[in-house]
Amino acid sequence: MHTLRRRLEFEAASISGLANGPARDKKWPVQYDSVELLALLADIATIFVASLVAAFAHMLLLGTSQEIARLAGVALPTSVVFAAVAKSCNMYMPKALLELRNQVRAVCAIWLGVFGLLVATTFTLQMKDEIPLQFALIFGAVGLMILIAQRVLLRNALRKGLAERRFSGRKIVLITDEAGRDLVNTLSELGYFIEKHFTLPVSRSSQRRQEELIGRIIDHTRETEVREIFFGVSPDHWSRMKRAVAALRVLPLRVRLVPTGASSDLFHRPSMELGSARCVELQRGPLSPVELFAKRALDICLSATVLAVLSPLLLIVTVAIKLDSRGPVLFKQQRCGFNGRRFTIYKFRSMSVLEDGPNVVQAKADDARLTRLGRWLRRTSIDEIPQLLNVLEGSMSVVGPRPHAIAHDNEFDKAVRNYAYRRRVKPGLTGLAQIKGFRGPTPTPASIERRVKQDLRYIDNWSLGLDLMILAQTPLELIRGRNAF
Repeated sequence: MHTLRRRLEFEAASISGLANGPARDKKWPVQYDSVELLALLADIATIFVASLVAAFAHMLLLGTSQEIARLAGVALPTSVVFAAVAKSCNMYMPKALLELRNQVRAVCAIWLGVFGLLVATTFTLQMKDEIPLQFALIFGAVGLMILIAQRVLLRNALRKGLAERRFSGRKIVLITDEAGRDLVNTLSELGYFIEKHFTLPVSRSSQRRQEELIGRIIDHTRETEVREIFFGVSPDHWSRMKRAVAALRVLPLRVRLVPTGASSDLFHRPSMELGSARCVELQRGPLSPVELFAKRALDICLSATVLAVLSPLLLIVTVAIKLDSRGPVLFKQQRCGFNGRRFTIYKFRSMSVLEDGPNVVQAKADDARLTRLGRWLRRTSIDEIPQLLNVLEGSMSVVGPRPHAIAHDNEFDKAVRNYAYRRRVKPGLTGLAQIKGFRGPTPTPASIERRVKQDLRYIDNWSLGLDLMILAQTPLELIRGRNAF
């Protein structure tokens, strides 16, 4: 009899283990909820390690007697700025950490921006003795390499944790409607131990069944070590679910809702308090005053700097255009900008014609209208540099949706739904669509649709970090030269 009881207990334990994934002794002492914080702390620690490595390397290679602690102290402001920008770009979210290519691009862009700020501050405040340039260069190179390597390790660890269900979690009770059954696997992957799963009746004729079910849930929960209760129900059934939640108040447990169904999209949108009500943002408006200031400051600083640095090249191109063909140096054309306002865009003339009106033909490969010099100017995108004047005057931004000729704007507006939404921000010299390869001519509605999709994605997810990432990738796209003609 004793042997039979032990055998039954062993079989019950085996069934429980199969139902709830790997054995608990294989769980990591890390909860899925803490991944974001751990990733942020990992970045700060990585930057401190990079500063120590750079300080030691500077001392060994150059034979200096600089204090290692003082040089390593550069990591404090650097790590704070880097982590703050990365956090604002949602780079520490588990879903974002799994996208390695985007992570590497964002890390490169933000790190180069932070490193540039460090070097600029050093020279502006005349701190070259306190922070030698050699140390800064070593710190920049080592920091970037370690941050990228860390991202690879984080991605691999996160994948393994999700695939093998290694994350630790709390014992919960799951209550879903028919549409929420998929949450069983999702919550199990994230480390939650589903002690019991109930299906909530939500039809109008099932109120009595619902009351009986809630009673069973309360009795069951009191007999176990359940820590939380999860509802996986569509907000469309809120009125009935509200009564169920009210009945569960007798339990000293946290109750959470995981919205399902079509209306769950509202929970992904920004919201704010409006008196005693809650206001949900259905469409992102213009940037806030602080965001506008940051973007405008970046536009002015970058455009003024580039124009100053490239002024010798611009002078050479000006003379070359005059010698190559007849006509003005600058090509001016009406474009549609922020909120549909028209402005005059400036480009180096690259064609023998100056089209600006109701009929404008897009450039194409081996276009007969291109001048000899113009073909090279367009291939290298040097013809676009005068648009920095538009940026300085405020009609354009360095980063944003590319503006099209008025004739094409009218055509695309009719062919592509939501095309006009691009005008919610200033047009730009470069943009998300351009670094994704959607530049150049748009001969079909499908091609302009793909570009518009990326433009709207940029507008809805704008951040200063996203602008820096696009700027960092733009030179690579110029070298590749996709559709540049």
